[in-house]
Amino acid sequence: MDMNAEQSKINHNVLVVDDDSVFRELIANFIDLLSNFKAFSASNAKEAFEILKENNISVVITDIVIPEMDGFELTDLIKKKYNNIDVILITGYNDEHYYEQAVSKGASDIIFKPVGFAEFSLRLKKLFNERLLKKERDKMLQQLEKLAVTDELTKLNNSRHFYKQLDTEVYRQKRYKHPLSILFLDVDHFKKYNDAYGHVKGDKVLVKLGRIIKSCLRAMDTGYRYGGEEFTVILPETKCKEALIVATRIKNLMEAEKFTPVPGEVVTVTISVGITQYIPDERVSNFVQRADKAMYKAKQQGRNRVCSLLC
Repeated sequence: MDMNAEQSKINHNVLVVDDDSVFRELIANFIDLLSNFKAFSASNAKEAFEILKENNISVVITDIVIPEMDGFELTDLIKKKYNNIDVILITGYNDEHYYEQAVSKGASDIIFKPVGFAEFSLRLKKLFNERLLKKERDKMLQQLEKLAVTDELTKLNNSRHFYKQLDTEVYRQKRYKHPLSILFLDVDHFKKYNDAYGHVKGDKVLVKLGRIIKSCLRAMDTGYRYGGEEFTVILPETKCKEALIVATRIKNLMEAEKFTPVPGEVVTVTISVGITQYIPDERVSNFVQRADKAMYKAKQQGRNRVCSLLC
């Protein structure tokens, strides 16, 4: 990672809060001299919050002794309202108790006067480096979390996340009494397709179906690769008749898709879809099994169709 390149993308706006105008401007002017840094200044807490409201501030540097409220109270309020802002406290009293209190309020650092600018610069840059590392770590964790719930091939959610999300939607259904439906989809004669053309060509079918499913869903809906050639869809606030419309659209779009697994040969691939709606207070396992049975009913009736149970 190029630290300098990444740092240039980070907001380097710093707010200095101190009722001593000479000291405040001295610190602010020094910050402005640092590369990629911009200083704002306030003489009290009221001014500070006006600046925080109007500007994208990353770090607040405040004296402990300021009008209206002390630096500890200001730190506490900033961390409660703007958790992503770091606070550095400055004090002329070299008291160990101040350090403990500063940490307890959520301050990132405390500097004791007189302030040496070399040390001050190092601490400020160290804090921004830590912010950068935290940003990178959070980004990496988000990517890992996404990988943990995403099917690598189709980029839909995986079956593990399906059950987690379904539990959440069932809880919402019980609380708000909104309808909830699910779809189970299976690619027809997929083994024959794989045997005839190979798994690489079969994977292309699954990828295409994943894209079709995504294209048919609302923001609140979620699609999953359940396993192999099976897929599922969760449709919150959706009655079975409405789910039928979604299922039919997915089926028709898949049937209309033309695959060319070998030169000169055009192949149509179809799917069978099962639909069901949640019955109040039933077990999630029963809900899932009923959707699965509806899908197999579609298979038994000739495939390339949509069937429902208890709708």
